[in-house]
Amino acid sequence: MSDDTFLAHVADRLAALPAVHAVTLGGSRAQNTHGPGSDWDFAVYYRGDFDPAELRAVGWDGEVSEIGAWGGGVFNGGAWLTIDGRRVDVHYRDLDAVEHHLAEARRGRFHWEPLMFHLAGIPSYLVVAELAVNRVLRGDLPRPEYPDPLRESAPAMWRGRAELTLRYTRGAFVPRGQATEVAGALATAAMETAHAVLAARGEWVTNEKRLLRRAGLRELDAIVAGLRTDPGVLARAVDEAEALFQAAA
Repeated sequence: MSDDTFLAHVADRLAALPAVHAVTLGGSRAQNTHGPGSDWDFAVYYRGDFDPAELRAVGWDGEVSEIGAWGGGVFNGGAWLTIDGRRVDVHYRDLDAVEHHLAEARRGRFHWEPLMFHLAGIPSYLVVAELAVNRVLRGDLPRPEYPDPLRESAPAMWRGRAELTLRYTRGAFVPRGQATEVAGALATAAMETAHAVLAARGEWVTNEKRLLRRAGLRELDAIVAGLRTDPGVLARAVDEAEALFQAAA
């Protein structure tokens, strides 16, 4: 299949599943930043009782999770599939939950959740960001602007988390010469700071893949590359990282 035929085929099959009201294309392919080997990220927006068994019954190769299997929070499940030789991810999106998080974001309210493969975790407004940047293939969904109240509340939360991460690193890891732990903490604090920077700009974030570049924090690479199991070296690295984070805007 051509890419266009493939896209229509998958969108039609997903849209036909019971309880599904809309289907979107996300990730790099929705933002035209993909390469030839990029996977395909779809989301099914459902209302009420969505049964993953219906998706499993379509017969595509791969793994289909139950509702809540990916933590039960903002990311409440999905599937990793191979369709026509292409790698495909399908995310479940409960419309009731999405609408709740949209209403909260418009009031400047959100919460933080851990999520595998995300160093800094994710904000609950990630599903709102998806509405703003993903491509709707079937059905209708809102296309929200970045709320001013969120621009005011989110940066402080993210910068606060970054400050606490660095403070703990100075006390727990630096004196012991634990370079690996310091490297991980600096990466986490950088992602937290990047979230703060982009929130202050009113720019949506859906994952961490290009987050440091977008926030102007790729200089951290050089700091991390110079780490050694020497408390003095580690302390200077944390100071340099902190200065970089404070200057980011």
